[in-house]
Amino acid sequence: MANQLKMAEIHAILTLRTRGWSYRRIAREVGVHRETVARYVALARAPAKPANAPIGADPPEPAIAPLGPDGTEPVNVLIAPVSEPAIALIGGAEAATEAGGAAADGLKAAGGGMTEVGDWSPVAALLPPPGRAGPVSGCEPYRALVEAKLAAGLTAVRIHQDLVGEHGATLSYHAVRRFVRKLHSATPLPFRRIEVAAGEEAQVDFGRGAAVTLPDGKIRRPHVFRIVLSHSRKGYSEAVARQTTEHFIRCLENAFWHFGGVPRTVVIDNLKAAVMKADWFDPDLNPKLQAFAQHYGTVILPTKPYTPRHKGKVERGVGYVQDNALKGRTFESLAAQNRFLAEWETTIADQRIHGTTRQPVGRVFDQLERPALLPLPTGRFPSFQEGERIVNRDGHVEVAKAYYSVSPEHVGRRVWVRWDGHVVRIFDRQLQQITIHVQHQPGQFATHPRHIAPQKRAGVERGTAWWLRKTHAIGGETARWAEALLHERGIHALRAVMGLINLTRGHTDAAIEQACRTARACGAYRLRDIRNLLKRQARPQEQFEFTQEHPLIRSLADYEALVHTAFQEVHG
Repeated sequence: MANQLKMAEIHAILTLRTRGWSYRRIAREVGVHRETVARYVALARAPAKPANAPIGADPPEPAIAPLGPDGTEPVNVLIAPVSEPAIALIGGAEAATEAGGAAADGLKAAGGGMTEVGDWSPVAALLPPPGRAGPVSGCEPYRALVEAKLAAGLTAVRIHQDLVGEHGATLSYHAVRRFVRKLHSATPLPFRRIEVAAGEEAQVDFGRGAAVTLPDGKIRRPHVFRIVLSHSRKGYSEAVARQTTEHFIRCLENAFWHFGGVPRTVVIDNLKAAVMKADWFDPDLNPKLQAFAQHYGTVILPTKPYTPRHKGKVERGVGYVQDNALKGRTFESLAAQNRFLAEWETTIADQRIHGTTRQPVGRVFDQLERPALLPLPTGRFPSFQEGERIVNRDGHVEVAKAYYSVSPEHVGRRVWVRWDGHVVRIFDRQLQQITIHVQHQPGQFATHPRHIAPQKRAGVERGTAWWLRKTHAIGGETARWAEALLHERGIHALRAVMGLINLTRGHTDAAIEQACRTARACGAYRLRDIRNLLKRQARPQEQFEFTQEHPLIRSLADYEALVHTAFQEVHG
């Protein structure tokens, strides 16, 4: 026979257990194995079985012991009938001490009936407080305070700090953490069912479609797109090979035209074809999907990540399609599978009485939901390709191996590009259009003149008229010299005019005017002549009128007499 513990040790085990100690901690303090602790606790809590009860009958429920003043130990309680093994264990004459023997005698005297005891009972000590099972947590006196702090959003670490620092509690962090976990699991909040008005919402999801056998014998499992109108539960299904943005948009569009209208909101999950960055508060939708929603006047609403219950109506709808329509079937092509799905929607899905609404799906849709949908636009969403690009250092982006210019402030930045074979549209990150080009053949450049920075424009590109206006700003003589230069030497002399304008960096307008005046008077139409004149600052040659009479000028008769006299002297 195995050794039995003394009554004092049993008393210690049961008392420590009712104070919330773990088996491991009790075993360490008492000096026994923790399995021994668990065995004594289990035997002490074992309910009694009446003598006349049939074999296998369930024992009666134990009585609930009220707590003492400190909220941990029962006082003057009525204990439940104790089983014979527990009496033998606790009150065995072989292992009982004198004090323990008295307690054992009291238990045996009960004979399976109800006995009133004093301050402690090994069975009653383990009974839980009313409405709860297990030992009482040391956090129970602070239950209201802990619940209030949890409602304020505090963590278990912060609650433990406040209880110890502000209220003087002698609690371990692990005890507080267990108590907080128990509070969270004790009162789970029910899910809220949300029903919407007709035409307000549609929910979208993808699932696996039926197998498709290709002509070469290979088998492919396509995806099946499913959209369900939340009010009537009217659905549309379509099998697609891939979950790309283009496939997703085309499926949505086909569903809208099948319904004959557009729901005001479309709830989707965070599939990569639609959501570039999942975020419950600020999701980053695919720009093409945003343009699609604007075209149809609806709003795309992604669900919270990893929360499929936000679109629970379509979650079950996908399973309904897979189980009722596609399970056990194979098709020779996607087109054949889609023809079958279209017929199944009309003959089976629309005719069923929905388990929640208790009404035929097709009738509710025809009578209530179809009239409430938004009207379809005049045409379908235009087909185009799109993608993200980085503006090169030359101010162009590459689209289908051709190059298109943008304004200088976008160099090095990311832009969004859309092209459809006719035009190329370039947008900024807010989808505001920057520019539009006619689409060119691969290898060609399309450059708007306004996209060239003024500092990077060649002089010849500005044109003759622009440079002549610059010469008029210097002065009239300069403008006339430049016009005469172009008239004499032609358009090739435009660079000389540009050099003339460049002389304003080192000379005043008056000096240039003087040089042009002198050069034009001499018929000099080379830029080097203007430069030389500016270096010398030469004055123009003055022209005088011929004077017939002047006090300093002698008459011709005097010169005739002088010549005659000189001639006679030579020959005389």
